[in-house]
Amino acid sequence: MEIGKVPENVLKRAIFRQIHTKRREVLVGAGVGEDCAAVQLAPDEVFVLSTDPITGSTKDTGRLAVQITANDLASAGAEPVGILLTVLLPPSADEPLIRELMQEVESACEELHIQAMGGHTEITAAVNQPLLSVTGVGKVKKNCLVTTGGARPGDDVVVSKWIGVEGTSIIAKEKEEELLKRFPRSLVEEAKGFDRYLSVVPEAALAVKSGVSAMHDVTEGGIYGALWELAEASGVGLEIDLKAIPIRQETVEICEYYRLNPYQLISSGCMLMTSADGHQLVRVLKKAGIPATLIGRCVEGKAKKIINGEDEAYLERPKTDELYKIYESH
Repeated sequence: MEIGKVPENVLKRAIFRQIHTKRREVLVGAGVGEDCAAVQLAPDEVFVLSTDPITGSTKDTGRLAVQITANDLASAGAEPVGILLTVLLPPSADEPLIRELMQEVESACEELHIQAMGGHTEITAAVNQPLLSVTGVGKVKKNCLVTTGGARPGDDVVVSKWIGVEGTSIIAKEKEEELLKRFPRSLVEEAKGFDRYLSVVPEAALAVKSGVSAMHDVTEGGIYGALWELAEASGVGLEIDLKAIPIRQETVEICEYYRLNPYQLISSGCMLMTSADGHQLVRVLKKAGIPATLIGRCVEGKAKKIINGEDEAYLERPKTDELYKIYESH
């Protein structure tokens, strides 16, 4: 396709016709010539915004883009309402690719009841693969807003599901042929399917009702990065039991093969939460069918300890995510 804005006829066929999910709050949505979306909120509701690009995956990019943004909104206690998409495509892109991308986006939007309200689609030589940047719009009652910086000394630290599920799924899809030479097909297929765990919207909603003090979606930088960020934002120290951090065997196997640290691997699908009663929070989540584990507690001071039996180590500042190493090795 020619460099520049996507032609209007392609825009209508490949973009707008794929958008079916609607929200009553959205007064103005996606349309030719519309530069803005409009959302109406009640007087006691807070408007919550989030933005993220998808750069570490070439598979299921549309679904992943929507899911990650919804997770960010959920970590603030917000109900996701809509998204704005910026889609940058290389000159090699064609209309079927754009349509497939938007169908992925709409499929995720339908599952989460989110409206694609608008955005921008462009062909540019500045990228060599599709690049999506998503701005999410959510709403939350004023008294239910949760921040990353709300943890207090004495709070328990809880995580949902397992660490590394997003990174494991991406690696399994990107390196499927190579992994099949080393592992049984059943393991690789299960790892690829970890993307079914990526939503943290359900556990966030339950956590808000249970009175969590802080939430943080475990994304780039893994659980170690998320723990550091939560502690820094809240001004607390940490005592974390390394052996308590939940991890799937598929993640262990794939990380060992690529010599990756799973504790620094992108982990969307795992929500980090703090609560005055972590045991009760774990019970609430498990009752709803969501795996959850108490992994430590917040303490006075700045020390962020990782305890492994009799050994102790201290968290360091977040490093580059381990995911990017798979493009440098093997």
